[in-house]
Amino acid sequence: MSAIYDVAVIGGGPAGVAAATLAARYALATVLFDEQSRPGGQRYGAVLTGIEQRYCTPMASGQQRSETLAHEGREGGLVAALGQSGATAVFDATVWAACRRDDGLFDIGVAQGSPEGRNARLTSARALIVATGAVARPFPIPGGTLAGVVGADAPALHATAEGKSQRRIVLAGNGPLLWQLAAEYLAAGLRLETLAITTPRAQRLRALPKAWNAIGAADFLPGLALERRVGRRVRVVRNVTAIVARGPGRVETLELETPRGIEILQADLLVLHQGLAPEVNFGGALGCGYRWNDARASFEPIVDAWGGSTLPGVFFAGDAAGVAGTAAAWARGQLAALAVANALGRIDAKARDVAAEKPRAALRRSLRGRAFLDALHRPADPYRIPSGDTVVCRCESVTAEEVIAMVRQGAAGPNQVKAFTRCGMGPCQGRSCGLTVTELVARERRIPPGQVGYFRLRWPVKPLTLAELATLPSSADAERAVARDAAH
Repeated sequence: MSAIYDVAVIGGGPAGVAAATLAARYALATVLFDEQSRPGGQRYGAVLTGIEQRYCTPMASGQQRSETLAHEGREGGLVAALGQSGATAVFDATVWAACRRDDGLFDIGVAQGSPEGRNARLTSARALIVATGAVARPFPIPGGTLAGVVGADAPALHATAEGKSQRRIVLAGNGPLLWQLAAEYLAAGLRLETLAITTPRAQRLRALPKAWNAIGAADFLPGLALERRVGRRVRVVRNVTAIVARGPGRVETLELETPRGIEILQADLLVLHQGLAPEVNFGGALGCGYRWNDARASFEPIVDAWGGSTLPGVFFAGDAAGVAGTAAAWARGQLAALAVANALGRIDAKARDVAAEKPRAALRRSLRGRAFLDALHRPADPYRIPSGDTVVCRCESVTAEEVIAMVRQGAAGPNQVKAFTRCGMGPCQGRSCGLTVTELVARERRIPPGQVGYFRLRWPVKPLTLAELATLPSSADAERAVARDAAH
């Protein structure tokens, strides 16, 4: 890697690939970092298209995966273009810190290599494009910590590749990806017993006035067709108002509450998914401003039309700027790259604006009907704001009633709750509980979540061992950067 790049792109999903490819074409020294072993992000990862590869079929080689990507139309073509663009792509790399120096450069801490032997290093860039994507929204339910209760992106189905394909699986939640997941489980030969939909009937009715624009969206009719195909093969239970998992140590039964009463199901595996939320830890630790989007019940970075943040030199792209899907991610990545090329003097504002016409038009098309989807798939309050002894923070085993008790004793926000309960201090650093804590505090204090705020985030944003830290260069510049990161 070079010592100083013009732009560093954090994340190798659709937005990151599009941004790095275009930035390099404008003769910007570009580096892309991603934790996976190849580009593609979640769009081509285990959540959406890799169930067969990882769990049920031998489609595991890099060559086969590259061939699959190459046949995925425009997206596959852009992934292939990354390798021809001149950008430096660094995979199996975790960016654990980034800090803006007084001279405007960003020091970036990266850990790279296999889990058995990773090395930490520092590099620098004049601009950052944050394309860290989205994370699974917290989905706390009673019994949610039992073995066999997992998120949709967990590697819990690997046993099916070992002849255990008869495990009874229930998939529960809401959102477009839920149906895609169901279709891919079926295609993989998994025994999907029930699809439990948690979207309230009243919410569907409230979303109808916003449906007109969605009808013309590119994925509207394919989405309806997908639901019909899945519905013909799987029992679908709608209007599920509560879910309880029960078992002595592992889930054995589920209680699904609907307006018709409570239904008891036998299950070996409960897979939960209720949408995605922007990844906020990286940008928050950088010091970028965020605001609460009540329509989506999540925090999003404050950005301009180019993805520019409240911190000079930092741009957001893709779902990290607001969950909107793959097509929007490509467009946002290109817009951010154009903004960086202009900011660093490679193109003037007129050339930037002309080049932005196509991605901006693509972004408008991809966002068509987004208000309908947000209204329809906003998770219901009981699934976002739990009560009683439901575990909120899995890492530290903190329950909803413990969080509420701290608020009643004077904790004004998530950081005070963290100080007294360790909620958000585990390995996930609040990714699986942060939104839940914010909304619990907001409801108890009867103020908007945006006023409550989020956890105070610091580096490192990903786990870093002392052994990895010890591999950092011992130059004066590196020592200064490490000391500064530690101070923050």
